[in-house]
Amino acid sequence: MTSTVPNAIEHADEQQPPITMFGPDFPYAYDDFLAHPAGLGQIPATAHGTEVAVIGGGLSGVVAAYELMKMGLKPVVYEADRIGGRLRTVGFDGCDPSLTAEMGAMRFPPSSTALQHYIDLVSLETRAFPNPLAEATPSTVVDLKGESHYAETLDDLPQVYRDVAEAWSKCLEEGADFSDMNRALRERDVPRIREIWAKLVEKLDNQTFYGFLCDSEAFKSFRHREIFGQVGFGTGGWDTDFPNSILEILRVVYTEADDHHRGIVGGSQQLPLRLWEREPEKIVHWPHGTSLKSLHADGEPRPAVTRLNRTAGNRITVTDADGDIRTYQAAIFTAQSWMLLSKIACDDSLFPIDHWTAIERTHYMESSKLFVPVDRPFWLDKDEATGRDVMSMTLTDRMTRGTYLLDDGPDRPAVICLSYTWCDDSLKWLPLSANERMEVMLKSLGEIYPNVDIRKHIIGNPVTVSWENEPYFMGAFKANLPGHYRYQRRLFTHFMQERLPEDKRGIFLAGDDISWTAGWAEGAVQTALNAVWGVMHHLGGETDATNPGPGDLFEEIAPVELPED
Repeated sequence: MTSTVPNAIEHADEQQPPITMFGPDFPYAYDDFLAHPAGLGQIPATAHGTEVAVIGGGLSGVVAAYELMKMGLKPVVYEADRIGGRLRTVGFDGCDPSLTAEMGAMRFPPSSTALQHYIDLVSLETRAFPNPLAEATPSTVVDLKGESHYAETLDDLPQVYRDVAEAWSKCLEEGADFSDMNRALRERDVPRIREIWAKLVEKLDNQTFYGFLCDSEAFKSFRHREIFGQVGFGTGGWDTDFPNSILEILRVVYTEADDHHRGIVGGSQQLPLRLWEREPEKIVHWPHGTSLKSLHADGEPRPAVTRLNRTAGNRITVTDADGDIRTYQAAIFTAQSWMLLSKIACDDSLFPIDHWTAIERTHYMESSKLFVPVDRPFWLDKDEATGRDVMSMTLTDRMTRGTYLLDDGPDRPAVICLSYTWCDDSLKWLPLSANERMEVMLKSLGEIYPNVDIRKHIIGNPVTVSWENEPYFMGAFKANLPGHYRYQRRLFTHFMQERLPEDKRGIFLAGDDISWTAGWAEGAVQTALNAVWGVMHHLGGETDATNPGPGDLFEEIAPVELPED
């Protein structure tokens, strides 16, 4: 996600039920589905061993393949780059292997309960992520228009920042029924969730985030909107999201996706890699000891897909970069959807024309990061004159925008994310090499911390990414523009294929850009589970009556349908 939402809302008492559903559009309890002892479903014995193509080895693809394997199917995973997708963890050449940088996803909210199921399944450890003003963050500096403010809590900042926080709280309450929806999500009150959301979708689908702020009496001050956009008031600026649909933002704040973030110790890419190698205890058809790795020659996925087309019998035929051609009864496509428009030669017959339109209209946001390894967490040193940390997690309107300080103890090497930016701010970095980027970033930070020599602590070369320049991504994540709700609904509901013509069935879309919560790993998991249900249903399988899947309950909780869709 572009940034976390400022923590302006007084959250409900901790004794209340936690939010465990991710989003008002489709209030299905994926966590309950995963935890049920009956499993996700079964397929007829005659279908055991059937190959299913899974295109994309990111989190969504690996989760889908893992669950299909458990049902007795044979997933054939295709991956153009590396297992993990935007769960990409890299090291620093010549440095301690424990020093890592999260080039993609790096922070995960507790409301991502389907994701947490898999984190627990592969025994990964998480710890609090040092967001601005978070409890795990020793200090934060907000630097705006050349003026810096040091804070350990929001109350340490000047009054104007608290005014902005209050304005955001009022704006959400008055314009989006925040407390009512938050309560309904906590209590899993599906009728109330749907009632509130249906009115808001109809009212706000054509509204930008910025327009929503401007329509609020609480945000009548341009200065308040500017501060909110540039640095938020502790957890990140929002101006890169201002052109996007306000519905995208509401999904985040309702479900507290902005709050209490955790990072995965050792790096997020471990999750798909461990799932790839995991041997499930409960598995059908395959012998115990089977894993996704063991089902693939040399333990590696097939290479990049170069062509997708339909062939006789309504099969899906896949051609890969090695020239190998294989035909499948079913396929799941989990890569970024724009790949279907550019990198992969596709038959128009793969999808209905309205779905092609939705794919083409998908709006991706740019994002860049740069990390450097340092000898120790020197930012915890105290300034003798002020008694403050010599450097802090930093939010600024300068080129760096967000700087994160990541350590594993006072006596160990550490990592600085010198800059994390989105959209236009990301594009400003695009022509520069990693070292050129670092020099500009050090200059900006030197203006904020003139007495701190960051350079002398750097012990290795920087690593960087611009997701818009990655050939198999062309952007970091989807973010709907105003008027895009209908497009997103078509993509998300694609797994319900009985309503499609027979010659348009058999290939299923998944991935976080297909979800309502793009940019969050939870969306990748949820759509993977939708696609697994779709494949199972397509091959004549069914869920246990005691554990209905997302397709079984679809008519009861289907996303709002707007006119002319």
